[in-house]
Amino acid sequence: MDQLTKEAIRYLGYGRNAVDEQTLALIADAFDILQSVAGRKSIYRIFCLEHMDGDKIRFGNLEVESKSLAKNMKGCDRIVIFGATLGIGVDQIIRRTSLTDMAKAVVLQACAAAFLEKYCDECQEQIARELREEGRYLRPRFSPGYGDFSIEYQGSITRMLDCAKTIGLTITDSSMMTPTKSVTAVIGASTSKENCHRQGCEACAKKDCIYRRDTL
Repeated sequence: MDQLTKEAIRYLGYGRNAVDEQTLALIADAFDILQSVAGRKSIYRIFCLEHMDGDKIRFGNLEVESKSLAKNMKGCDRIVIFGATLGIGVDQIIRRTSLTDMAKAVVLQACAAAFLEKYCDECQEQIARELREEGRYLRPRFSPGYGDFSIEYQGSITRMLDCAKTIGLTITDSSMMTPTKSVTAVIGASTSKENCHRQGCEACAKKDCIYRRDTL
């Protein structure tokens, strides 16, 4: 079983429970559909990063107060702001499928989440290769909504990237993204290579979460 399928199963909430063949077939079919309709696009910019008093950092014209983000960015002198989307076609196919086959729509949602995460990983690796030529190393992605990094910063990030024009990503008044299968994030860059900064399930204390990735 490949990693992408494992991630889709995790998003479906199976945990360590066995997955039946019918669900595996739905997952395989969902990835085939997503591959054909996804309009993957991404954009990023790199800024100098200023560490201020307390838990504040500043980059570009944006000042952010967040204890968790400041901790993630400790030791970084650059910051990458990043946006990515699978495009409106994914939203449309999920919406149409939900009208006729809700089970399949749920699987499509989970597979789209895994598909987007894999795409973001690929984008970040490309950025990492470029920055390694400058002697800098990336930290894990950190998105608005993680810890105390307010989801409201999604609007600021998309404006700094001009996401509406560059990748077709917009933010609603309630800080939700359109298309929905999209991501905004910041990524710290440091001249020292560190492995101590964890992400996702590895950093989360909620051990009983049904979506938890096996971190043993």
